[in-house]
Amino acid sequence: MTEQDLIQAARGVVDKFNASDWEGYEAALASDSVYDEVGTSRRIHGVDKIIPCLKEWKEAMPDVTGEVTSATATGDTVVLEVTWTGTHTGPLQSPGGVIPATGKQQTTRASWLMKFDGGKVEESRHYFDMLSFMQQLGVLPD
Repeated sequence: MTEQDLIQAARGVVDKFNASDWEGYEAALASDSVYDEVGTSRRIHGVDKIIPCLKEWKEAMPDVTGEVTSATATGDTVVLEVTWTGTHTGPLQSPGGVIPATGKQQTTRASWLMKFDGGKVEESRHYFDMLSFMQQLGVLPD
């Protein structure tokens, strides 16, 4: 795959999340894919564990979507800048326990690095500002 093809594949992963297309998302991942969610300190191995993790975000914020604002690729790796926007209307799983719905909207900038093998995401690292996210929800003081 060319670097442009990989960028399109990475953008497609975000699009599949936005649409809650879990079958399509699963098809984009290598079976032994690793998802490293740096903001929550979760490192998740395997499609069967990654998809439920992502579904938790959609349960907490059913309207959450990511907008890719920048993308670059080199070799087999793509880096996206993503702005996530959503309203916290459901329970949010956190390292400290469940956070009840706050009804507040959040906008959080992130970087998401995806390494591909054979056109599938082999490993990804998702960096986002958890402090700002929690402050926007009113869980932590400004």
